[in-house]
Amino acid sequence: MSVALDLAHAALLIAPPNPRVGCVMTDGSGGILGQGHTQRTGGPHAEIMALRDAVARGHSVAGATAYVTLEPCSHQGRTGPCCDALIAAGIKKVVASMADPNPLVSGQGFARLRAAGIEVIVGPGAEESRELNIGFFSRMIRKTPWVRLKMAASLDGKTALENGTSQWITSEAARTDGHAWRARASAVLTGIGTVLTDNPRLDVRLVDTPRQPHLVIVDSRLETPLDAQLLIAGRACYIYAAARNDIKKTALEACGATVIYMPGRLPGTEHKVDLAAMLRDLAAREINELHVEAGHKLNGSFIREGLVDEFLIYLAPMLIGLGSGMAHFGPITQLSDAVNLRFHSIESVGPDLRLLARPPGREAF
Repeated sequence: MSVALDLAHAALLIAPPNPRVGCVMTDGSGGILGQGHTQRTGGPHAEIMALRDAVARGHSVAGATAYVTLEPCSHQGRTGPCCDALIAAGIKKVVASMADPNPLVSGQGFARLRAAGIEVIVGPGAEESRELNIGFFSRMIRKTPWVRLKMAASLDGKTALENGTSQWITSEAARTDGHAWRARASAVLTGIGTVLTDNPRLDVRLVDTPRQPHLVIVDSRLETPLDAQLLIAGRACYIYAAARNDIKKTALEACGATVIYMPGRLPGTEHKVDLAAMLRDLAAREINELHVEAGHKLNGSFIREGLVDEFLIYLAPMLIGLGSGMAHFGPITQLSDAVNLRFHSIESVGPDLRLLARPPGREAF
């Protein structure tokens, strides 16, 4: 299973919107007959790759054990059912990390394997498999992406000087690491303030990647310039607006963007994008992990509405004093109203610290 999980990690950047899955097939003495991982969307799943690998090595898998990091699928999607392929190949035992949360599978794969006389064991590697696919689990179960809010700041929590200068507070190592987190996401989100101030590309440049994440812009008044660097040909770009401007919508869509009107539904919120509804819409568009890189106002809105699942924070060993903070929300009048988090991991990245923090119990879905 350890080898299968390593293979699943190898699918980190190519598998979405499918889950990242690895599969290893062994003989009675534990020797590897074949192995593989999920390919790009529409391509073979891990089990099929492992079966093909076994054939390429000249091995029969009749009577073999398959170790797979997620329940073999049982439905006809972009590819055929993997459980049927395992049955046809003569596999006698399947060890899986966990059940597939997809309602089209969700235990049916295991049931079909058992009905065919195959022994099924579930559990080994479950925690690592789930973490690797936390965005997929979120989309399948909650119908929203896993929202990861990235911020880079000084040790006293400032993201820029008072004059707006922010390049560069954190080190090149931290920026490279940040690009690796962009690369694993299905989409990168920012706000119109960042677009107008920085005209960013928000693509993956500092690490190798087989694909670029989609783009999402929260732009209530539809102010995105037609020459914005985010409107790069070949990248899906979703712009969420509150105020209707069909002339601008037509112009932006001529540049390749998709404009979605999604104003707030409560009195007094009509001029703002309904962020919760936006997340549900993005899940329907097969976004598993949403990587947010925005300014303090939009960061504050996500936090205020309780929409952040994970904070990815880089802290540089410097003090800035007066400057821009990480998020604007509140004020609160008592500490019991603070947003409480628990550290998921703390690691050094070059001279900086990388903190992963989550609201308690956030991943319990």
